[in-house]
Amino acid sequence: MSPPPAAERYTLIDSNTAMDLDAFGAEVEAGLMAERKTLPCRFFYDEVGSELFEEICELSEYYLTRTEREILAAHADEIGRLFDTPITLAELGSGSASKTRLLIEALLRAHGGLRYVPVDISKTMLEASSLELLGCYEALEIRAIASEYEVGLRHLRRETDRPKLIAWLGSTIGNFAPAEAATFLGRVRGAMSPSDRCLVGIDLRKDRAVLESAYDDEAGVTARFNINLLERINRELGGEFRVDRFSHRAVWDEQAGRVEMHLVSGSDQRVPIRDLDLEIEFRSGESIHTESSFKYSQSEIYALAAEAGLLVERRWLDGRSFFSLNLLAPRPAE
Repeated sequence: MSPPPAAERYTLIDSNTAMDLDAFGAEVEAGLMAERKTLPCRFFYDEVGSELFEEICELSEYYLTRTEREILAAHADEIGRLFDTPITLAELGSGSASKTRLLIEALLRAHGGLRYVPVDISKTMLEASSLELLGCYEALEIRAIASEYEVGLRHLRRETDRPKLIAWLGSTIGNFAPAEAATFLGRVRGAMSPSDRCLVGIDLRKDRAVLESAYDDEAGVTARFNINLLERINRELGGEFRVDRFSHRAVWDEQAGRVEMHLVSGSDQRVPIRDLDLEIEFRSGESIHTESSFKYSQSEIYALAAEAGLLVERRWLDGRSFFSLNLLAPRPAE
């Protein structure tokens, strides 16, 4: 009996709403009017930003993708055998799902069939990656969710007919301050049953030079990714940023345990944003903080999981101990 065609194995839930542009504008206004200017990193990922990030993932300096892929290649079959029956593989921030193919293939080998539920804010990226996967794997069913994480988790709570493995790869957890990361992982825990597991990629603390070059590559792709945030404001909110007057900066803060990314004004300037009826003043050398990427020690990972109501059931590292993949289980009620 032949498998159903791709169209019958694919569902897209588009939970992005017309209010998204209003939310973007409100956060841009609040962040740029603050005493220390900031913009939320989740707004990096419009269509242009998502494509640039895929390019970043292939850079020699950006070890995160390469080391996580190394771990998945070595242990995907082991992960697939952790479950006795077919499961739902959900993924937060799925992007192109390039690394996820290793898990998909292992789970198909282990169980013959798989439901994949990718969650991503970029509908364009989500649709393209989903259709490509369906063309490659005849036993794959995809229920794609175009949304931010919180909305995606509400949908995942309804996936109760089979065990779930919720993958959160790429060290995206590092974009949250540790307390915020624990809170969000607690929400992930709320979408899990006792038989479910969460697979989280977490970057580890290491040498400053390695960290800073990963976020400030020689080819300038990360700089373009960062600058695109200003270009997005220009495109969507009528901003008049002269992007050649801003530069990208990445710096490792050892005490805080994070790499910070900034956009630094090269001169005194005033920037109108027409749709917000704003004019933002910048001093020469003043920066907009656009991202923090927190790095963890292994003991900090255990503490993070415990605070979220989870426990580290298994942990895998790459050959240089640069990166960790952590299998988290719901902590039993005491």
